[in-house]
Amino acid sequence: MVDDDKQAVIYTWTYCPFCVRAKQILDRHGIAYEERVMDGLHAELNRVKAEHKHHTVPIIILNGQFVGGCYELEVMARAGQLG
Repeated sequence: MVDDDKQAVIYTWTYCPFCVRAKQILDRHGIAYEERVMDGLHAELNRVKAEHKHHTVPIIILNGQFVGGCYELEVMARAGQLG
């Protein structure tokens, strides 16, 4: 079941294991997300990294707020903050 109140944007690379894991966490918690695959989009990815001061993928935005990457999302999931 998808929680319509929670939505995410996730910047990824296709073959990044941390990106795959983050999407699994979002799916498991019923959080709808828009995936923005950054393969080959170096300038755009560098812009997003600079904007959020985060240097790896995934870059996760939840309900308009920067969360961080896979690790931070896992911490939130374990703490029950994803619903």
